[in-house]
Amino acid sequence: MDNNMKKNLFLTAIIIIVSIGTTKANSFNNNIYQEIQKDSARLSELDKFWTELSRTVREGDFEGYQAAYHPDAVLVIKQNKSISITEALDNWKQGFIDTKLGKKNDKVEFRLSKRIGSKTTAFETGIFYFTSTDSHGNPTEDYIHFEMLLVKRNDKWYALMENQKSEATKEEWKALE
Repeated sequence: MDNNMKKNLFLTAIIIIVSIGTTKANSFNNNIYQEIQKDSARLSELDKFWTELSRTVREGDFEGYQAAYHPDAVLVIKQNKSISITEALDNWKQGFIDTKLGKKNDKVEFRLSKRIGSKTTAFETGIFYFTSTDSHGNPTEDYIHFEMLLVKRNDKWYALMENQKSEATKEEWKALE
């Protein structure tokens, strides 16, 4: 084999290797882009979940709030106690009724610090800020560290577990802006 042939074979091998590498890199970049797009779509859907949950509290829409939770959902509260969401909803129902009737004004906002998930599962952590003003104008407010485990079924997100971990501070809340 002469030197010209060796050079041609060497150059051909390099061109093939570079072509394969470029194809794999493009494929890798395309896969990353697709994953980012999927994640963005999931996060957008979950943002709508949190917006809707806030709306139900603000409007006293008990049925809407209840519909956000899987029937078998569990609430873990900061006193190291867990209860079914059915029991928790029974405890909260009067507050929704009073808000709907204008006897009180309840609001909740959510700020998230960690968002993990797939196309049908999510684990989100953050702080919620709950305010309530009774008919006499007396306000109360709570900042609570929380975790929420969600699943997507039939194109709808449902909360499976809500863990109200501990009280948060106003400073911690502001840090999540």
